[in-house]
Amino acid sequence: MTTIPARVLDPLTGSDADLAGERAVKRRRLLDILDRTGRDFLLLTSNTAMTWYLGGSRLHISLAGDPVAVLLVDRERDHLVTFNNEADRLIREELPADVVVHPVPWHGSMHEVVRRLSSSTPLDEAEVKRELRAARQSLLPVEAALYEDLNREVAEALTDVLSAARPHTPERQVAAELGARVIAMGAEPLVLLCNGRERSAFRHPLPTSSPLGRRAMAVVCARRNGMVANVTRWVRFDGSTAGERDAEARIAAVEADIFAATVPGARLDGIFDVIRSSYDAHGFGPDQWRLHHQGGPAGYAGRDPRVTASTDDEVVLNQAFTWNPSGPGVKIEDTVLLTADGVRVLSVDERWPTTEVNGLQRPVTLEV
Repeated sequence: MTTIPARVLDPLTGSDADLAGERAVKRRRLLDILDRTGRDFLLLTSNTAMTWYLGGSRLHISLAGDPVAVLLVDRERDHLVTFNNEADRLIREELPADVVVHPVPWHGSMHEVVRRLSSSTPLDEAEVKRELRAARQSLLPVEAALYEDLNREVAEALTDVLSAARPHTPERQVAAELGARVIAMGAEPLVLLCNGRERSAFRHPLPTSSPLGRRAMAVVCARRNGMVANVTRWVRFDGSTAGERDAEARIAAVEADIFAATVPGARLDGIFDVIRSSYDAHGFGPDQWRLHHQGGPAGYAGRDPRVTASTDDEVVLNQAFTWNPSGPGVKIEDTVLLTADGVRVLSVDERWPTTEVNGLQRPVTLEV
């Protein structure tokens, strides 16, 4: 058992007081779950749950792999079980100071250590998935500030890279430049998409060597401090057609309907009903929603969860969302925060052209 010294704070993560306050609130939320279930131990195993609870600690090596640790929460303290080749880095660079680390040989079993630490069977994360989602719904002030910084920087990166792009620029070059910007800002590029004119029919266009042509889309999902910013932007090189302008305005109108439905107390399945009817109302037909997911709550997961007809979570204040309505050749996507004054867009770069839609400035296609 190793007691962790105070970690060295990254300038992006805030002050000691901010972190201590955030941690105390989150620990209380988990203890409330233990109280409601009558249990004494809770085992967290996912990146989403652990990075939220530990203030953005990076517990992965491969972005595509499982975490290299599990976290046992009891009524006295938090126990992180990890492999011996990971423990020193986590202690020095990632973890809050009051977590107790239990190193395991790299070839050993983390869950065997958990069993030794628990006097009764721990509550598994999967058993309280909904409760954990609710615990991280409402962002604390320090989280909201960090999240807004990340979203702004992602929006700025998209402005810089797409402003410099040209019709002959390969999709992979756009993705590479965006990825370099994301890494330089201390974030992790979870998703980098780009399509040129010839591939505009694809909703999830992994970049290829194809040139952008006259019109292109770029998408960035970047994670920092455990939170994920999701932003889409479009660029055009030879002026717009009437059909393009019409479709872009109609998809923005769909998004405006979704924003209007995103209010405290609304249920996600109710918002999903609004989404389905809005596509038809704005000329996309009744089945367009079937061709791509529509987004949902955001924060410590890309979508937490994706909205469907069966997700009945209630919307709360200070909750983040990324809605992403799309149609043939059009899509609109920003990360927003629901405040007492309504929806506030976080992924904003003042240099990007916008138009007002229902009182919000929304991005339009950049004309280069």
